[in-house]
Amino acid sequence: MTNDPPARPAATETPDTSAGTLRESATGKAFAKLLPFLILMYIVAFLDRSNIGSAKQALHTDVGVSDAMFAFGAGVFFVGYALFEIPSNLILYRVGAKRWMARIMVTWGLVSAAMMFTQGNLSFIILRTLLGIAEAGFFPGIMLYLTFWFPQKERTRVLGVFYFGYPLAMTFGNPLSGALFNLDGILGLAGWQWMFLIEGGLAVVLGVATWFILPDRPQDVDWLSPQEKSTLGDILRREAESKEGAGHERVRIGALLQSTKLLQFLALYMVMQIASYGVVFYLPEQVSTILHEKIGLRVGVVSGIPWAFAILSTFVITRLVQKHDAPRMGLLVCLGAAAIGLVISSADSGIVAIIGLCVAAAGVVTVQAVFWNFPLAHFTGVQAAGAIALINALGNLGGFAAPNIRSFASHIWESPAAGLYAVALSGLIGLSIAAFLPRTSQQSHHPAR
Repeated sequence: MTNDPPARPAATETPDTSAGTLRESATGKAFAKLLPFLILMYIVAFLDRSNIGSAKQALHTDVGVSDAMFAFGAGVFFVGYALFEIPSNLILYRVGAKRWMARIMVTWGLVSAAMMFTQGNLSFIILRTLLGIAEAGFFPGIMLYLTFWFPQKERTRVLGVFYFGYPLAMTFGNPLSGALFNLDGILGLAGWQWMFLIEGGLAVVLGVATWFILPDRPQDVDWLSPQEKSTLGDILRREAESKEGAGHERVRIGALLQSTKLLQFLALYMVMQIASYGVVFYLPEQVSTILHEKIGLRVGVVSGIPWAFAILSTFVITRLVQKHDAPRMGLLVCLGAAAIGLVISSADSGIVAIIGLCVAAAGVVTVQAVFWNFPLAHFTGVQAAGAIALINALGNLGGFAAPNIRSFASHIWESPAAGLYAVALSGLIGLSIAAFLPRTSQQSHHPAR
């Protein structure tokens, strides 16, 4: 008879270890299940918002949209967007993301497709205004939706991956738009009309799919275990209770505007959007000038290069920000890159100008993925719904200002470079605002009024 060795005591997990494992499991599943579809939604949204950059030359020659009216129409999108942003986000908070996101995408897709019927300045401005109204609430709705699923610790990585949708839309969208121009003459439609019709139709199809694919909250899915749902819910609830606005079921815009931190977020986001749309709305035309040829597939492919560079920048910088918990430093680096890149892109050398566009695109994309860590850490619940919508609505008026600032400066000084310098100035203003934000995300958890 052999003597068996004494049995080892069964390994046990401490409650903290168990909760940590369940947290990682739940957020990992949510990341894999939700992010690919959310990125696809954002790609289509940004494509329909920005594809007029590819149509600028055709709208001018075919239907007589002037440079001044193009700048106004490109920006007026954000006026309708701003007016309906806050009520749209509050409705989403009440009725759920699945229903409201499906409604947003179907209506904006229909209006985007209707851009093919543009006949001149007036119809162009009306349709751009309607597009802004239809899309209002999409982006802040996604930001709010992420707070239903991911704790603060995971959000830097999630936001970084979600923001791939922005440069992906431009990397593949510019070549797609250029390729659709080659359908010119088919069924009596111009290439730019096909572009609006097909890209708007994509949003309608995706909106219908949203109803069937996008779950509202963790408790609505069967791919999380009961333990994972409970652990994730407890973590999110504790985070919410520690933030500004916890426990409030009504949002008052006047009360929100009394928060000095919110005003700081608003100002910073506005100058970020001036830099961003100062690049987005004009990059295809700028590349067209550099290559000395009309907008088409080749110009579209080259226009995608700066946005491909932005994908790499977003991937690297957001991970460095999360690793070192240094969101403010991330903002400062990206804003500086945006300003410097815009200035370099005015160079006479085509290669140098393209390099400048790469640096500028990287800056204007990555800075936004880093920025949203601050307001998402500062507000929660219905207050977060109102605050995020307010930041996005009023801040996005920078998108109205950008093309008009660029057009005005280029006209006054009779030089395209002057428009680039004017937009680059917004990056420098952003630097001075960002310098007063908390150094780390942990400091953001303690609201300052």
